[in-house]
Amino acid sequence: MTIPGSDEAAIAAGARALAAGDLVAFPTETVYGLGADALSPQAVSRVFTAKGRPPDHPLICHVADAGGLALLVAEVTPDAHALAQAFWPGPLTIILPRSQAVPDEVTGGRDTVAVRIPDHPLALALLEQFGGPVAAPSANRFGRPSPTRAEDVTAELGRSVAVVLDGGPCTIGIESTVLDLTTEPPQILRPGGIGPDAISAVIGRPVSATASGPARAPGMLESHYAPGARVEVVGDAGTALRRADELTGAGQRVGLIAPGVAAGGDGPMILARADSPDDYAAHLYAAFRRADAQGLDVIIAVPPPATGIGVAVRDRLARAAAGR
Repeated sequence: MTIPGSDEAAIAAGARALAAGDLVAFPTETVYGLGADALSPQAVSRVFTAKGRPPDHPLICHVADAGGLALLVAEVTPDAHALAQAFWPGPLTIILPRSQAVPDEVTGGRDTVAVRIPDHPLALALLEQFGGPVAAPSANRFGRPSPTRAEDVTAELGRSVAVVLDGGPCTIGIESTVLDLTTEPPQILRPGGIGPDAISAVIGRPVSATASGPARAPGMLESHYAPGARVEVVGDAGTALRRADELTGAGQRVGLIAPGVAAGGDGPMILARADSPDDYAAHLYAAFRRADAQGLDVIIAVPPPATGIGVAVRDRLARAAAGR
């Protein structure tokens, strides 16, 4: 059931569904989340079933305020407190040692938990009405592009979700930065809208922006975020257009995501605005879904500069390209 989420009745319906152990999709500033009561192992298990997600892949817990963080972690460290003050509500997820309240199903059996406060009025209203933490990965099948519109959730997950709260398109469009505070130096496991320099300025020491090894957070797999169409990443618009001509000549249906390129004639389909890194992020996943809806074979993407959120966009493009 998809409900416009701007009124109290819609929020109450979502909170009741969570309390009953059902799944609720809701918007955040980053992407739509697929939420379950984070303290109920049975409810959390439904998330993995609906997504087809490996059970050892940890989830992010969403809370309404700092009191929710204290429930989930063994200790709110000075770094965690400072980062929460600086960036919450917002697109930063922090990883800390878990408390005994957190089920193994949420953490994939790890001794750490990932937590954030989303910066979206509907998400916050739902969390406050429910009164507890909500474990919520992106509301899509595992490995697919994250949804940035309610209709994306409904099309992909259908009746697996009891309630879909429609808050319109997500404003950022790229998943949150995930920062592991259990390592020294702290380590970014997934880039997002908040970069290492901003984090370092708050905690007063360097942050590592590279991560490897087993997936300790969402989005760490080499292949992820992939549409059905093959994704090719090239260096500039000229190369993109030449490659598009080559593929079109070979009978392929081609889409293009590149700054400064206009649609015209029988050339490739222009899939998204990409005039700035923020535009790129906001429209990337919708462009992937549009390509699949149009039955395209190949998406050619010119990545944004590796600054700000552009770093996260380049990460998502590389992982999507590794999917085929």
